[in-house]
Amino acid sequence: MSSALPRSPLLHVVLFEPEKAGNVGNVARTCAVLGAELHLIRPFGFHLHDREFRRAVMDYMQGVTLREYAGWTDFQAQLPDSARVFAFSTHATELHTRAGFRRGDYLLFGPESRGLPAWLRDALPKLKLPQPGGGRSLNLSVAAGVAAFEAGRQIEGW
Repeated sequence: MSSALPRSPLLHVVLFEPEKAGNVGNVARTCAVLGAELHLIRPFGFHLHDREFRRAVMDYMQGVTLREYAGWTDFQAQLPDSARVFAFSTHATELHTRAGFRRGDYLLFGPESRGLPAWLRDALPKLKLPQPGGGRSLNLSVAAGVAAFEAGRQIEGW
């Protein structure tokens, strides 16, 4: 019988005050595929029992460790001292491809309509996704997927 400890999650995807059930369902699917934990910080703009959430997440939820928090302070209180939290923002100058991700890092994304508030993004290292076409930002679930897969590539060397 093996006494090996369970392996820590590849990474943590954190959604601060998400607004759209479908986006959160899609991010949950990405987490299931990658072996990442999903952290949701309230308030939400939907209920986890919404039909749109269930439709987006399909049967992937069984493979997701989902953690919910009443607010940022509750989330922050559970972070290990060694946690590295990266805020994704269009206000950042550093590209996500240069982050040097490590197993267990936290990738933080803001609400769909407004992004992370300045008080939060300014308190953390910020990363951005390249958007050479200009204009508007990527959809939350697309941005989280791009960032999570790049983090996985850096960590696992795919």
